[in-house]
Amino acid sequence: MTLSESQIQATLKDILDPNTGLDFISTRCAKNIKVDGAAVSLDIELGYPAKSQFESIRMLIVDKLKVVPGVSTVSVNVTSKIVAHTVQRGTKLVQGVKNIIAVASGKGGVGKSTTAVNLALALAAEGAAVGILDADIYGPSQPLMLGISGRPESSDGQSLEPMKAHGIQAMSIGFLIDPEQPMVWRGPMVTQALSQLLTETRWKDVDYLVIDLPPGTGDIQLTLAQQVPVTGAVIVTTPQDIALLDARKGLKMFEKVSIPILGIVENMSLHICSQCGHEEHIFGTGGANRMGEDYKVEVLGHLPLDINIRQQVDSGCPTVVADPQGRVTEIYKDIARKVAVKIAQQAKDHSAKFPNIVIQNT
Repeated sequence: MTLSESQIQATLKDILDPNTGLDFISTRCAKNIKVDGAAVSLDIELGYPAKSQFESIRMLIVDKLKVVPGVSTVSVNVTSKIVAHTVQRGTKLVQGVKNIIAVASGKGGVGKSTTAVNLALALAAEGAAVGILDADIYGPSQPLMLGISGRPESSDGQSLEPMKAHGIQAMSIGFLIDPEQPMVWRGPMVTQALSQLLTETRWKDVDYLVIDLPPGTGDIQLTLAQQVPVTGAVIVTTPQDIALLDARKGLKMFEKVSIPILGIVENMSLHICSQCGHEEHIFGTGGANRMGEDYKVEVLGHLPLDINIRQQVDSGCPTVVADPQGRVTEIYKDIARKVAVKIAQQAKDHSAKFPNIVIQNT
């Protein structure tokens, strides 16, 4: 019996990607399928970063193909390729940036900035090129959280070179002012500053730019929705009713301006005593899940109230970098993969492929 490519494709149709729940044929991830006698080789090109899962996905496919009659050897190469996806109508992609993820919360104090920086670092740990923009003009915290000091350079006197830390690019108003200087600015100045930080930074081939938004639903959020090409938003909340009330307002705001909600992250979900290991739901339980059910939005993950998360981010070395094999880092990586999968399943942006039409006198 001669082995055929169609047999291999039929088998691949029955293998589901553990991250998407979809098969590798319908998602067009399987490429370069070659059958040479009893030897089979193929490439799997994922649309999201998942470096930590490449080997398990490779072995999943190898094990399934090896039982196909006539197959003796299987060679599978797993990679990721991240492309730009669609954004709101009337907004143009930022040069050097493929996708923008807004991390928002309805109110302050829910750990949004900590979640944003660890999400960015988790995406980078999974193999993506990542940037983070600190859009909290009044209270920039990313310089401290990333352990960055100094000022960004400018090669042309007009644009800024992003600062770098832990393998990601970063920009914040905090790099340009004295740490103790208050930003006593009115709304229009703040929105102009955000626009300049975003468009006048020389981002370098960024797959995902994470924007750490200030809390609330004010000027900056409105500017972001109307002028910035956002691929999707992540809402951070705690299980507490008052936090959820404001988180719902933030979610509804993004819905009104046609920015997809990628999911909800419940922070401080559970407290584990560092002395005795006792677990307690200090801020309540099930709040994010109820909110997700009400708005048909996925809860991406539940993060514990852990002293280590706070200590690590305050020292300029966030959890994903400080404890790369830890349980909390695994939660952040799982959230990052889910966010990236949601983006990968959106329509692709083809604006760069349209040719320029030039009218000449003939």
